[in-house]
Parts: sequence; C-alpha cells; structure tokens
Amino acid sequence: MATATNVPAERREGAVPDVTAARTPQAYWNPYLAGLGLGLVLLAAFVIMGRGLGASGAFSSLVAVAVQALSPEHARHNEFYAEYLGSGAANPLKDWLVFEVIGLFAGGFISGALAGRVRRMVEKGPAISTSGRFWLAFAGGAVMGIGAKLARGCTSGQALTGGALLNLGSWAFMMSVFAGAYATAYFVRRQWL
Repeated sequence: MATATNVPAERREGAVPDVTAARTPQAYWNPYLAGLGLGLVLLAAFVIMGRGLGASGAFSSLVAVAVQALSPEHARHNEFYAEYLGSGAANPLKDWLVFEVIGLFAGGFISGALAGRVRRMVEKGPAISTSGRFWLAFAGGAVMGIGAKLARGCTSGQALTGGALLNLGSWAFMMSVFAGAYATAYFVRRQWL
C-alpha cells in the first residue's frame, strides 16, 4: 500500500491541485519578430484601407459623440467637433479607427489570456502606493492625449504611419518623444526601484 509520502500531491485525497504550474506565463515574443509583424499589419492597413494605423482619432470620435449627446448646441458650433460631426458625415462611431481600437483591446486581452499573463494586479515599484500609481498613469495618459492632439496624431499614427511615409514632422515627433522620455526617466525612476 502506498503511503502519503510517496503518492503524488495531485492524487492525494483532499489535496488541492497546484494550478501555478499551468499558469506560468509564456515568454514574450522576440521584439524583432513582433516589429516585423507590426510592419506587416501596417502594410496591410495601407493596402486594404488606404491609410495607416492610429488610435487617437478613435478617442476623438468617442468624445465628439459624447459631447453631441450632452450638449448638441455646443457640438454643432464647435470647429473641432464639426470635423467629426459635420453635416452629411457618417456616424463617427462607424469610423474604422474605432473598430481598430476595439480590436486592439480584444486582441490584447485574448493574446494575454493565451499566454497566461492576464492577472488582476497593479505593476508598480515599492516606493509608490497603488493610488499614486493610478494617479501618475492617469496624468501621463492625459499629457499624452493632449500631446497627440497638438501633434496631430498619437505615437502609432505619427511614428508608425508617418514614419513609414518618411514624414519629417513624424520623425521629429518621435525624436522628441524619446528625448522627453529619457529626460523624465531620471526623475520618476525612483518610483520603480
């Protein structure tokens, strides 16, 4: 008869199976292969849709629809919203960029789930609280959103699409993004140490 010490843990009566082994996350993709894949997706967007990738236009469409729902008079007389809500224009939510962003969220979640990386957690360093991390993330996202409107495109629109088209402004934008990130990293890195 087998004793409790030589029976595998998963077969012992009342034993709880170890699910951590099944949840070990897969390794990240090779960044060069991921970059090649992203380049092929960008090429496919040009061939199929006739334009490149971007994300900030989708959020602008959502904001325009929200403002129109809350204050139609303001939206009608505002130059910014008129670009999205102009007379004869299709519903902004039918813009293909909206579906692209929905696909990004769905694809990212599915990819993370298949790789065993979907967890409820907040990534942060020990020197910052969870609420502090959320506030910094919100502030950084707000600054990036304002910057995307000022630059007339987000990093995906400017760097990927504009860079692929060899737009001088897009290349200047990306050099500024990297310079700004390196300049800021020194001041916020202690939050991650």
